[in-house]
Amino acid sequence: MKLDIVSLILNPFILIFITSVGLLASRDLGKIIRKYGYKFIILGFLITFTGAVVTYGMAILLSGENSWEITGVYTGALTSSPGLAAALESVHQHSSQLVENFPLLSEREKNKILRTIKESVENPSELLGELTNSQKEKYIKSAEAGVGLGHSIGYHFGVLVVILAVHLIPWMFKLNLDREREIFLREMKEEEKRIIKIGKESIGFDLLAFIVVCFLGYFLGEIKLNLGTLGFFSLGSTGGVLLISLVLGYIGKIGIINFRMNHNILGIIREISLAFFLAIVGLRYGYYVFSALTSSGIYLVIISLIVGLMAVLIGYLVGRYIFCLNWVILAGAICGGMTSTPGLGAAIEAIGNDDPADGYGAVYPFALLGMVIFSILLHILPL
Repeated sequence: MKLDIVSLILNPFILIFITSVGLLASRDLGKIIRKYGYKFIILGFLITFTGAVVTYGMAILLSGENSWEITGVYTGALTSSPGLAAALESVHQHSSQLVENFPLLSEREKNKILRTIKESVENPSELLGELTNSQKEKYIKSAEAGVGLGHSIGYHFGVLVVILAVHLIPWMFKLNLDREREIFLREMKEEEKRIIKIGKESIGFDLLAFIVVCFLGYFLGEIKLNLGTLGFFSLGSTGGVLLISLVLGYIGKIGIINFRMNHNILGIIREISLAFFLAIVGLRYGYYVFSALTSSGIYLVIISLIVGLMAVLIGYLVGRYIFCLNWVILAGAICGGMTSTPGLGAAIEAIGNDDPADGYGAVYPFALLGMVIFSILLHILPL
């Protein structure tokens, strides 16, 4: 058995990154429930769900193309690094199951695997045999690389879609920004009169609490649920850690363990672990990008634009015309649903103040959770 050094380095950084993201995002949970109730929770899941549905539809429509690349576009178009982490973990598990069950697969599925690893079979009877270890490893790496490639291409266009949306939506739907800001300011003043601020004790950094979140989340992610014909579903380590960090971060403190830590320290941990995570992903899969861009890159760009545009449009229409949300807060909520920090910066610039950050922080944790769940589901649904 060959030791995968890259995975040994990559996985801890994924867990550290997700833990810090969850603990940071958990600060806004109480605010969401108290101030906006179910609306922002639904928006967080709706935007990510829309992107997943469109991605799945494109994968079925383009069944002859690399499905791993298409599902990777989903996490890129919605600019989600946690989604990428979950997708990489999920695709590793799913592709491993496929190559191990190779003799039991249909001829179409076998041919699809063989095309992926660039091998042809002259004698159809050979399709009944087992894959060699090197072929299995090659397919798993190709599947992971496809997700990484799709994310890399989709990310840039996902950011572009969000930035353009927050600037163009007011013009397209004829919104009066001055009036929106005035109404929002009045709403906030009324809300402040009703809110009783309750402070929660915060410390610098609790290493024990951080480790507890990692371990509990990891074990939660290992729990498998039987979904019948879809097989077994689990949150994986990324989804488990994210869910546990959100819950425990919101609770704040259990006994001597304090899960509410300094925002700046967690932010530094998040940025460092993210840098290592993305660097390893880039070094591991980057060489696939240049070869793929000459052949499949264009259709991935088109898919990423469609996925991003549909997710933003559905988020806006539901938020504005069903939930009747003010554009000031909805602009940030859309950016949160797309997990796009650059988009939030554009929204703040377009609105002219920091108020969109409230909507961003309210939707963001649920969008992250939705990204993780739907990224996993995309790889266990039949294509």
